[in-house]
Amino acid sequence: MKLNSKPILYIKTGCPWCREALSFFSQHGIGIDVRDVRQTPQNMQRMVEVSGQSLTPTLEYGEFVVADFSLDELHDELEQVPEVKREWGLGDDDE
Repeated sequence: MKLNSKPILYIKTGCPWCREALSFFSQHGIGIDVRDVRQTPQNMQRMVEVSGQSLTPTLEYGEFVVADFSLDELHDELEQVPEVKREWGLGDDDE
């Protein structure tokens, strides 16, 4: 599943869950493509296309999409897709 592109994180400025998500990726050294859905209508359109909803944060990484998540929900989703966890360099002790 190795993808050449960075994970895309759709955010809304001022969203506390978005700030947590940004902090998580930064802490783990995972490069992401941040797209603010309020500033660019195309970003909102794409997020709704891939996730079926309009809430943030929403993550897109190939077929791996996590919509409107908290960090706990992101961890739960990552447990279901160990190859993404490995690609991102996240071990079992990276809570």
